Amino acid sequence: MTDATTTTAHTRPNILLICTDQQRFDAVRTYGNQEIITPALDRLASQGVLFENCYVQSPVCGPSRASLMTGRYVHSHGLWANGVRLPDGERLVSRNLADAGYDCGLVGKFHLDACFGGRTERRTDDGFRVFRWAHDPYRGSSENQYHRWLKASRPDLYEAACDPDSAVSFDNMPTDAHYSRWIGNETVEFLRSGREADKPFFFVANFFDPHHGFGAPKEYTDRYDPQRLSRPVTRGGELDNKPPILTEASHESYAGHAPGYTSYTEEQLQEIKAAYYAMVTLVDDEVARILRTLDDQGLADNTLVIFTSDHGEMLGDHQLMLKGPMMYECAVRVPLIMRWPGVLPVGERRRELVQWIDLAPTLLEVADAPTLPRGQGESLLALARGGTGGWTRDWALCEYRNSGHPYEVPVHTTMLRHDRWKLVTYHGSPATDRERTGELYDLQADPRELDNLWSDPEAAQIRVQLQEMLIDVLVATQDRSQERTAYW
Repeated sequence: MTDATTTTAHTRPNILLICTDQQRFDAVRTYGNQEIITPALDRLASQGVLFENCYVQSPVCGPSRASLMTGRYVHSHGLWANGVRLPDGERLVSRNLADAGYDCGLVGKFHLDACFGGRTERRTDDGFRVFRWAHDPYRGSSENQYHRWLKASRPDLYEAACDPDSAVSFDNMPTDAHYSRWIGNETVEFLRSGREADKPFFFVANFFDPHHGFGAPKEYTDRYDPQRLSRPVTRGGELDNKPPILTEASHESYAGHAPGYTSYTEEQLQEIKAAYYAMVTLVDDEVARILRTLDDQGLADNTLVIFTSDHGEMLGDHQLMLKGPMMYECAVRVPLIMRWPGVLPVGERRRELVQWIDLAPTLLEVADAPTLPRGQGESLLALARGGTGGWTRDWALCEYRNSGHPYEVPVHTTMLRHDRWKLVTYHGSPATDRERTGELYDLQADPRELDNLWSDPEAAQIRVQLQEMLIDVLVATQDRSQERTAYW
């Protein structure tokens, strides 16, 4: 097999997937946010293709990440909520890549199984030769590789972070001991000496940040003045004509397990935004180190680099925090940047609606590997190259099935994005005893999603059309992969 460092037209490329946790689409400067500092990601976008409208399949981690790895919708792959294990019969894109001769590795989060209370995520047949798992900085699992590293390298900081009375936390750890630096270190080490040099590689760098709890090393928080940052996108009385669960979540996030928007002062909300931006900038610096390593190792020209995130963060917008049953753009739309020198154009943007399930078939086409037998996505390679004429899917689907901290009366929501419209159905009986209601936004006239047209008589016809289309989409995305062997 050709050496992975060789760059000929016939060499299958290496694939580097960099994924953050809870990074909204506009938490990258090149997406239009002039407040945030992300020079590495901006440069990556200038060297490749940026997708402006990439939607995840769920606004919470586990179901979304399962859709990434299987290329399947939430109602198909079965990991419908955090804390649910991906069924054993589901096949991962990494398994196909490994079978096709790729050296596969991962560092950081995976989240295809329950990880609560210090338990270790059970491995599936994932194809990863290198698996340096750490669900997040906090959980004390015996298999948390970050904790093992920190204990060995900085036992003083590890003990301090575990002490509830200490000023040191895993969030504000000095940069050289921080979780994001560890992810960067492990990725750099794999690129330098940890890979099998006679094979192309597929490596996943799963950063935990910018997930809450909203902290970063002082050198990064000092780069942002909270009071100079923009205020949350909202207006007085915004939630009055929106589904009642949003008012409930405004007071208490995560079904009462975390503070809500109304728990914070205006000053505290600004401090949270500054900390969130600081976390992103720290990740950006680690991305810069990783990209420099690709250059130093002679790998850059033959490596497809993808940057994305598993879902967004409300960050005070619409009087909400964190994530959950809400389907606003800042919760379900994520950054997606692809760079492949000499193959993809540079500095271009794609406005088409794409989804996270499209990444798995993209990777497999790039690797000339067999498709996933039950995959439901479409490869983005032709679209990224500029072949927009062949892209016909003009909708995106996102699902929440009481998927985060469960509400006592379950909350089930489904989003359909189509053309200029977004429909969000909050399901009622028989799915749940909650009231059937919803949201409808004209994203062309109201890109900030402030005016809910669900009950507007003038929008009644488009609402009915979208609700009917949603039913059709759910039928179209039903898993009918089981072979039919006869007519009866």
